[in-house]
Amino acid sequence: MTDIGGDDQLRADLARLVRQLTREEPAQRGTPLLEVLDEHLGTRADELPVVVEKVDVHRWVDTDIALAEIAGRDADARLVGVGGGDQRHHSSLGDLIANAEWGRFRQGQVDRLNVPTGPDDERATVAFGLHLFRYDGRQVVVLQRGHNPQFHGEARLEVIVQDPEVGAALLAEVRDLAVSRSVLRGQVISFAGNPYEPSMGAITFVRRPDLPADRVILPEGTLTQVRGHVVELAVHRDELRRRGQHLKRGILLYGPPGTGKTHTVRHLVGAGPDTTVVLLSGTQMAYVAQAAQIARAHQPAIVVLEDVDLIAEDRDHGHFGGGASPLLFTLLDAMDGLDQDADVVFLLTTNRAEALERALSQRPGRVDLAVEIPLPDVSARRQLIGLYAAEVGFSDEAIAAAAEASAGTTASYSKELVRRAVLRAAIAERSPSDEDLAAASDELQADGAVLTRSLLGSGPG
Repeated sequence: MTDIGGDDQLRADLARLVRQLTREEPAQRGTPLLEVLDEHLGTRADELPVVVEKVDVHRWVDTDIALAEIAGRDADARLVGVGGGDQRHHSSLGDLIANAEWGRFRQGQVDRLNVPTGPDDERATVAFGLHLFRYDGRQVVVLQRGHNPQFHGEARLEVIVQDPEVGAALLAEVRDLAVSRSVLRGQVISFAGNPYEPSMGAITFVRRPDLPADRVILPEGTLTQVRGHVVELAVHRDELRRRGQHLKRGILLYGPPGTGKTHTVRHLVGAGPDTTVVLLSGTQMAYVAQAAQIARAHQPAIVVLEDVDLIAEDRDHGHFGGGASPLLFTLLDAMDGLDQDADVVFLLTTNRAEALERALSQRPGRVDLAVEIPLPDVSARRQLIGLYAAEVGFSDEAIAAAAEASAGTTASYSKELVRRAVLRAAIAERSPSDEDLAAASDELQADGAVLTRSLLGSGPG
């Protein structure tokens, strides 16, 4: 006689074992995935091909925005998650469907990932979820999968649709819409990954500086000339294009360290509130090709390369012969690669123009304006000290005396001079006075402060 109770217990034990092996939730939780897909597509999902499109990490938010907008056109669109443990992260959409036939994967919660969209904003993107909607008259399934370092997974879209041409058209529109809706447009970004700043992949969002022209102390006419080439030219871009004139331009700011090249760049970046700006310096120079691509796609744009003479000397990027470094040629190639009517500025700074002159002269037209930012003269030094001491209250006579005593010094020197005077008074627990400025000047001009003056960028007096 059959032991019916024993058979039931055996089946229950086997079911429990299967769930443990697959780390699956109990069967009653969530509709089987294959049922969801078959019902939406109106045919067997496992008989249709899957088209895969990889997505760069820094374009993930743009893709999320584009896909949400496209799917949102269908009033009956749904976004569903996939349950089934960590194994889903290792499985392609085809694998998910194949395993779903055996009850392995079920409808579950949508995975979300907060990603910065600017210095102060972020978006909860779909990190793992299925979009079910109608596109161009066809039922479509799109698996949106974000970059997941934990599972060595790359960001991508996986599309199922009966008509391959519809799938191709969908992905093409996602790409185009991602560019036009891009969160990078009009932002200031760098390629310096920083855990303390809002970052998206290798890209960090930087707050746009607010530095008015009256805080940039340069020889008369210099700032006007530079602004004209960067800011004013952009204002008249339509007229220039109409008359067949090029917009792509390169500017080189050169001069000794500490004279105000970076300060000038900060002003120019702040003067274009709708301009996309990519900042590169040091090891970030290796991203110059990517920076040019971002600039091309998000015009008007500025690509800033600070201390570009460093890459002219670099021999550590696979270069075994003589001549200029390959990274410098990558920069020149990136400048060549843009259309003439591209509203993109390459803004270069260097402490040693001679390190670049030969390479730039061999490719004429890449840099069409070179502007020297020299050591400040006595008038400029008075303005600089007055600028940094605006909230201190030194007399005009004391400022003039300090400026006269600081021949050959830089803006960095003037800033440090005022700081030392204020600190001297703070230590003595009193308000700063002219005597503090004079004492700080004597301290920095002493014979024992030669190295300090040099580190502050001072040239020959």
